[in-house]
Amino acid sequence: MAQRRVRITTNSIVMDAELNDSSTALQVWEALPLTSQASTWGDEIYFSIPIHSELENEQEIVELGDIAYWPPGNAFCIFFGPTPMSRGNEIRPASAVNVVGKLLGDATVFGKVKNGETVTLEQIVGR
Repeated sequence: MAQRRVRITTNSIVMDAELNDSSTALQVWEALPLTSQASTWGDEIYFSIPIHSELENEQEIVELGDIAYWPPGNAFCIFFGPTPMSRGNEIRPASAVNVVGKLLGDATVFGKVKNGETVTLEQIVGR
């Protein structure tokens, strides 16, 4: 399968990410490009996207730089540190998520993103 790379753009950040081979990641890919308003929750950014997917290989704890889909909110999530649900240094979503890929850069820069800031998610096609 060909690599599926996406670009995430905010007011101050441009970062690429690589999607995995899950069916949820394919749905995200096919829905692009998207523009939405970021919401923040601890060291997580999330925003609604127009896909509906059930839990698939769900994870209750994720890694720094993971990008995921949160089914209860139909939301795309970017994890860059602990959330209000985390215990210690773990990164814990509000509830289980489908990890759809990984950021290709320093995830902690997303700490600059403010609530309500515009976020664009688009395919990177060709090289």
